[in-house]
Amino acid sequence: MTRPVFRFAPSPNGELHLGHAYSALLNSDMADKAGGRLLLRIEDIDAARSRRAYEEAILRDLEWLGVKWERPVRRQSEHMADYAEALLRLRRDELVYPAFMGRSEVRAIVSEAEAQGRAWPRDPDGAPHYPDRDRTIPQKERRKRLDAGYAHAWRLDTAAALAQASGVIEFTETGEGPDGDTGRIRLDPRVWGDPILARFDTPTSYHLSVTVDDALQGVTHVVRGRDLFHATSIHRLLQVVLGLPEPAYHHHRLILGPDGRKLSKSFGDVGLREVREAGYTPTEVRRLIGL
Repeated sequence: MTRPVFRFAPSPNGELHLGHAYSALLNSDMADKAGGRLLLRIEDIDAARSRRAYEEAILRDLEWLGVKWERPVRRQSEHMADYAEALLRLRRDELVYPAFMGRSEVRAIVSEAEAQGRAWPRDPDGAPHYPDRDRTIPQKERRKRLDAGYAHAWRLDTAAALAQASGVIEFTETGEGPDGDTGRIRLDPRVWGDPILARFDTPTSYHLSVTVDDALQGVTHVVRGRDLFHATSIHRLLQVVLGLPEPAYHHHRLILGPDGRKLSKSFGDVGLREVREAGYTPTEVRRLIGL
């Protein structure tokens, strides 16, 4: 019988905090209980923010916590060809399109629409949906722009992908979604509009790379924060149209700061290094985060 495969996948753009500790330890505990394997993946596709020093700090913190993972560690920056291959498949199936508008152009279109009293759709993270203009550009004009080297991103044509997937996107939740959802859940990827799958300067995005990595690494159980619950609809849609296996998903509670906000590297929340230097032990960290 195939052993279950779990993974912890931090980004090396800052130090781990207590929220990361909860996710890493929960993955480790669930893998142990299931007699499974735990993988470590470094999600470093953002070259501008990723630092090897942060990666080294991540490894030190995980070792201090007592988390054990299989070697070698997969670094996304070393596997860009895998993501490019998946994107090429989507291009051949006409499920993505080049998006030429920059952020300022999008903001201008959205602002004008809202100034006229029209409600502009926004994704679960609050970002406005990308306008329809580039999706409807004639193929001849699109090819002309690509040949001329216009800067562009590749966006998923969500409507086309859903049509190929027969319109039903479901997944199995073994944790608990934001509204207490559990069991077999149906989500609508259209709430994301047409998300970016690759950028002009990076041949992938979070959505594409995480989906490809989970399949290539044989991940059977995705255990991650509840803030990624809605992103599962895009990941499942990509799995369906790319013919990739479906893992089980377990979205866990978030560790919140005193102000009720989820912990974040961006806000400089207290890292595990500071906790360790303050004299806490791994056992005390477990109690602190409720494990």
